[in-house]
Amino acid sequence: MDLDNQIPENKKFTVFNVVVGIILVGGLVLTILRFTKGLGTVTNLDNNNPWGIWIGFDLLCGVALAAGGYVTSAACYIFGLKRFHSAVRPAILTAFLGYALVVLALHYDVGQPWRLPYPIFYSPGTSSLLFEVGLCVFLYLTVLFIEFSPAAMEWLGLKKLRNWVVKLTLLLTIFGVILSTLHQSSLGALFMIAPSKLHPLWYSSYLPIYFFISSMFAGMSMVIFEGSLAHRHLKYKMDETHLKESTGVALGFAKAASLVMMGYACIKIVGLSIDSNWHYLATGWGLWFLLELVGFVLFPAILYAMGSREKNLMFIRLASIWTVLGIVLNRLNISVVAFNWHLPSAERYYPSFMEIGTSVFIVTLGIVVYRFIATRMPILHEHPDYKAH
Repeated sequence: MDLDNQIPENKKFTVFNVVVGIILVGGLVLTILRFTKGLGTVTNLDNNNPWGIWIGFDLLCGVALAAGGYVTSAACYIFGLKRFHSAVRPAILTAFLGYALVVLALHYDVGQPWRLPYPIFYSPGTSSLLFEVGLCVFLYLTVLFIEFSPAAMEWLGLKKLRNWVVKLTLLLTIFGVILSTLHQSSLGALFMIAPSKLHPLWYSSYLPIYFFISSMFAGMSMVIFEGSLAHRHLKYKMDETHLKESTGVALGFAKAASLVMMGYACIKIVGLSIDSNWHYLATGWGLWFLLELVGFVLFPAILYAMGSREKNLMFIRLASIWTVLGIVLNRLNISVVAFNWHLPSAERYYPSFMEIGTSVFIVTLGIVVYRFIATRMPILHEHPDYKAH
C-alpha cells in the first residue's frame, strides 16, 4: 500500500492552520506574561485557592486521559489481546504527549523550571505524596519515551537500535502499569489531607481507588476518541491492518469500559453509604453529584454497552466523548468546584480568561505535535521494512 501517494496537497492557509496559529501566538504571549510578570498577572489564585485549573485540568485531567497508554499496552502485551496491536502506537504517542504536556503545564503553576530535578535528585521528600507522584511521573514519562522510540527509529532508519529496544517491550509494559497504578491513585490521595475543604460527597477514604479505576475507562475512552479523530482526519496515513482492526478495538474497549464504569458507579455508591452522606443528596450539591455520577458515568456506560452489543460505532464514539467530558467534570469538581465549598461566593476561585487561554494553548500544542508525528512516522501504519517483525 503506497501511503506516500495518498497524502493530500499541503495547504498553508486552511481554517485549522489559521485558528491554531492564532492560539499558539496568543499562548506564547501569555507564557511571556506568566514568567516575566508572575502568577498574579495571569491567574486568580490566592492563599485560599492555591490550585486552579492548571492543576485541575492540565494535570489531573491530563494524567487521567493519558492512561490509554498503559491500558492498551497491558491489553496487548500482558493479556495477549493481539487484536489491539494496531492501537498501541497511537495510544503510546497520546500518552507520551499527554504526560509531557502535564510536565509543561506544571511549570506554569510552580515556575522555576530549572529547579525541576530538585525534589527527585537533590532534596527528595520520601514521606510526601507529591514526591511519589513526581517520581512516578518522571519514570513513566521515561518509559513512554522508550516505548515510543521504535517508531522514531524506524523513521530515522536506526534498525539495530530499534530491534534492541523492541526486545524490552514486555518489561517496559509491566513497569509502566506498576507506575501508573501508583501515581494515578496517589493523585486522589493528595486530596485526603484536606477533609475540611473538599465537599463530603467528593471526599472519601476511597479517593485513591476512585482515581485509579476512573483512569482505566478514561484511557479506553481516549483511545476510542483519538481513533475516531484519526479516522476522520488522518485516514490517508492508515494501512489496511489498522483500518481492519479499528472496529474491533472500538468494540472491545467499549465493552470493557462499560463494565469498569458500572463497577466504578457501584463503588461510589458503597463509599457514599459507608460515609453516611446520603442526606447531602437532597441539597444542590447532591444534584450536582448525581449529575456527575448518573449523567456522566452510568449513561455513557449504558451507551457503551448498547454500542458493543449492537456493534454501533456511532453509539461508541458518542459514549467516548461523553466519558471524556465526565472525567474532566469529575477532576474539576474535586480540585476546583467542590473545593473550598464552604467559602462565600465572593471568596471562591474562578479562573481568569488568561488561565483558560493558557490551557487551550497547551492542548492545541499537543494536537499540533501529534499531527506532525503521525503524518511522518509509522504510527497509524506499519513501516514496510518491519512488517515481518
